[in-house]
Amino acid sequence: MRTTEQIPAQEPARQFHYMEVARDLVQKKAEEAGRPLSFFVQTFGCQMNARDSEKLRGILQHIGFVPGEDETADFVLYNTCTVRENANQKVYGRLGYLQTLKRKNPSMFIALCGCMMQEPEVLQTLRDKYTFVDLVFGTHNIFKLAELIVRALEQHEMLIDVWKDTDMIVEDLPVDRKYSFKSGVNIMFGCNNFCSYCIVPYVRGRERSRNPRDIIREIESLISEGVREVMLLGQNVNSYGKNLDPQVTFAELLETIAGIDGLDRIRFMTSHPKDLSEDLIRVMAEHPKICRHLHLPLQSGSTEILRRMNRRYTKEQYLELVDRIRAAVPDISLTTDIIVGFPGETEADFQETLDVVRRVRYDSAFTFIYSKRTGTPAAVMENQVPDEVIKDRFGRLLAEVQEIGREQTARFTGQTMPVLVEQQNEQDPALVTGRLDTNAVVHFPGDPSLIGQIVDVYLAECRGFYYLGEMRNQELPSS
Repeated sequence: MRTTEQIPAQEPARQFHYMEVARDLVQKKAEEAGRPLSFFVQTFGCQMNARDSEKLRGILQHIGFVPGEDETADFVLYNTCTVRENANQKVYGRLGYLQTLKRKNPSMFIALCGCMMQEPEVLQTLRDKYTFVDLVFGTHNIFKLAELIVRALEQHEMLIDVWKDTDMIVEDLPVDRKYSFKSGVNIMFGCNNFCSYCIVPYVRGRERSRNPRDIIREIESLISEGVREVMLLGQNVNSYGKNLDPQVTFAELLETIAGIDGLDRIRFMTSHPKDLSEDLIRVMAEHPKICRHLHLPLQSGSTEILRRMNRRYTKEQYLELVDRIRAAVPDISLTTDIIVGFPGETEADFQETLDVVRRVRYDSAFTFIYSKRTGTPAAVMENQVPDEVIKDRFGRLLAEVQEIGREQTARFTGQTMPVLVEQQNEQDPALVTGRLDTNAVVHFPGDPSLIGQIVDVYLAECRGFYYLGEMRNQELPSS
């Protein structure tokens, strides 16, 4: 044991110290069990959570756990989401299952982290009803996983370590990436927008941006490991850099990243329309490494509903922004988020949303039925829309979005375009699956040796929201 050694005060050195302590503890327990100890991480929610889980898995492997297949593992960690209240209920349901497993295996270690843990009422529920949970932490201190495991194992009772907020950013810890050839890169954390329906600013904290030098250094390191595509992540990447001194805009950061040798593709999300600058549009148009895909959440096409949502743009401003983006990047794929049935939404408001969908012609849209989120201003607004009205509108919106999306996706049929091959096809092992830079999915004949490569593929047929293709040389196929 190394707990008597002097513990470094600075991060991440402190965490590497605790990783060695945790490794000793895990090794001892593995020897007692007569086998390696396994772990299982279940991720709920957004790409930020998915990236957090890569870090959590990296730490767990570093301290001696081996990946398990399911929740029968020795160490089970749920990385939770709380954007919608049914997400909380899903986690509580899974915890009931884990309690059954822990009765059979009392040495099983159960941990919970993520956005749901930032809610005080959740913590109280866990204390009252789920006392078999060993460790609870939030969104701000996932880098402390090894330290928290050591503390939890030493005190033999539920450990809760949830920070209300932080200005700390700790990177350079072990990461277990899902793909060897592409990776998410956090450029900022938190959100300052306070949309009236959204809990994120309350659980992810205020915006804080990473130093651009650290971001560049991480990307260069990823490239040296074979990464060809990065996804820059933030709750609102367009407001990157506002808390830095000196300030750096997202457009400036993106232009610097586009100049890094060895990087083939750059994606980013999410972009809030109110902060999308002319400089960003210019950078996107000038640099071919930046993928021709932009996720631009609309939420509603009604200016009045947008005001009630605290989105801080109008329908007209959104449409003008789309026009400027399309003028600069004509082939861009636009995707969006839309909420149906926000409090006070009338049929006229809903028709405004349909009008935007028809005018913008999204490649795809994530459509959501509004549901009250306790703790947000919208949850107590008057004129909540009846469920049957919401469901009717949702069905009409979905039909419109899907019809337009199929037409938009098919526009590249007959062209030969670069595809980043991501995996062997799940249904047919004779095929591989990849993506265009517009984010459209392509299936074509190939073997696993192509995974991680960018190859030219002739897009022979579009089937709804994906293509069937044939790998070609650089030359376009003859007609």
